[in-house]
Amino acid sequence: MRSAVITFPGSNCDRDMADALEKISGTAPHRVWHGDAALPDRLDFIALPGGFSYGDYLRSGAMAARSPIMRAVIEAANRGVPVLGVCNGFQVLTESGLLPGALLRNAGMNFVCRDVQLTVANSQSLFTSGYTQGQQITVPVAHHDGNYFADDATLDRLEGEGRVAFRYAESVNGSARDIAGVLNDAGNVLGMMPHPERMIEPEQGGSDGRALFESAIKGLIGA
Repeated sequence: MRSAVITFPGSNCDRDMADALEKISGTAPHRVWHGDAALPDRLDFIALPGGFSYGDYLRSGAMAARSPIMRAVIEAANRGVPVLGVCNGFQVLTESGLLPGALLRNAGMNFVCRDVQLTVANSQSLFTSGYTQGQQITVPVAHHDGNYFADDATLDRLEGEGRVAFRYAESVNGSARDIAGVLNDAGNVLGMMPHPERMIEPEQGGSDGRALFESAIKGLIGA
């Protein structure tokens, strides 16, 4: 699998993401700098990692969404290349228009850093086919701006189209309808606040995040 991890100024989970992709796919991903104008050829998978791009100044992800490389990421996503954005990467995806909604400050204005329970809301997507519908998994979160917001019409559309991938099993940050991860309308872009790359092997405290990457790889092989 030819994958790439994008690094922005302030990314701090890019190595975690690259390590997870290499361990699960068997191939080290390309490491791409935000200032690059083009992606490597023939990519199968793109990951936008967590962190604090540009120090979260202005709005989280807003400046990174306008980095030169994001034009190429948007073009790749529109061609159907799978794109995963985790934490700050999710914020970048919303700010770039690849996903609807916005990530606001957490309810209570506190940084949340702990393992949380997620419910798999859609087990039929490229990223979630390795889970069962309604399965509860444990994945860590670490964010201050993870409160997912969209207007009611958008939320109804996301739910009606099966584009809510994960929900928090209990309130974590005030997210509308406890949404933890959403898909684009084509199903090849997933943004989520929890960190599946930090939960891929027992030494990390669990491996519930592993199936997300295995699902994508299996789907790509099948395609």
